[in-house]
Amino acid sequence: MTNQPLDDLHSLTTEQANQASQQIDCLSAVEIARLMNREDATIASAVAAEIEQIGEAIEGIVARLRQGGRLIYIGAGTSGRLGVLDASECPPTFSTPPELVVGWLAGGTYALTHATERLEDDAQAGHAAVAELEIGPRDAVVGLTASGRTPFVLGAMDAARERGALTVGIACNQPSLLAERVHIMIAPVTGPEVIAGSTRLKAGTAQKMILNMLSTGTMIQLGKTFGNLMVDVKASNAKLRERAVRIVREATGLERDEAAAALDAANGETKTAIVSVLAGVPVDDARRLVASANGSVRAALGDIAPCQ
Repeated sequence: MTNQPLDDLHSLTTEQANQASQQIDCLSAVEIARLMNREDATIASAVAAEIEQIGEAIEGIVARLRQGGRLIYIGAGTSGRLGVLDASECPPTFSTPPELVVGWLAGGTYALTHATERLEDDAQAGHAAVAELEIGPRDAVVGLTASGRTPFVLGAMDAARERGALTVGIACNQPSLLAERVHIMIAPVTGPEVIAGSTRLKAGTAQKMILNMLSTGTMIQLGKTFGNLMVDVKASNAKLRERAVRIVREATGLERDEAAAALDAANGETKTAIVSVLAGVPVDDARRLVASANGSVRAALGDIAPCQ
């Protein structure tokens, strides 16, 4: 544990030189890949050390979304881009409206493909982002910064907490300034990078893993899956219709033509088709069962499909 100030860049493990890669420029291509792979193998255990906090964050996010709130990722640089990526994948994967999971990157869409590091240093811009998003008590806000000290993110988390939102921090250093500003802190210590300070590497991978858990865990608890099937898919084009038919087949055991007919009868609603078949009820009744179970197929089926 360092006694240096938490805003001292040189005290951060993500900024330190990695002893294992000091001679990386002397290695062959295969040796470079092997070295990076060895370093990457340590990431999962760093994330595993934060599982309790990740679970707590999922529960908190679910509670906010059930109250009509949103999940909002706020970050800068690589961390912010990862938040935007995770948010953008929720609508096609879970049929969520675009406004339910939001990624906000310092510098906006321009920063997705251009370096805008100077914007990271503006705490007031973080405050402004929270105001523009109209964040409130029903929202869950996740601040992303590998260092745990990015002013833009710190400013945003201060403002989000002042507005009553649930605040979650993700950083790859302990302790951190971010930890002092959030309700729940997730801090996998991934250690020095293969290229010193290049936090798009191990730190970025760890953040991506955690974001996968947060969004996927949240959607599962909101009833977006039945088992591991993406049952909230909407058959809006040929590819998605075929996927929906396959999901109905796997959930019910029907042959393809029967599953397609069940899906047609349910107006393309995968959940409704599954409940209608498994519960042996008309489509309208199945639709009401799904609605009364807050969209959960398993809850709608009750004793027909209990958790084992």
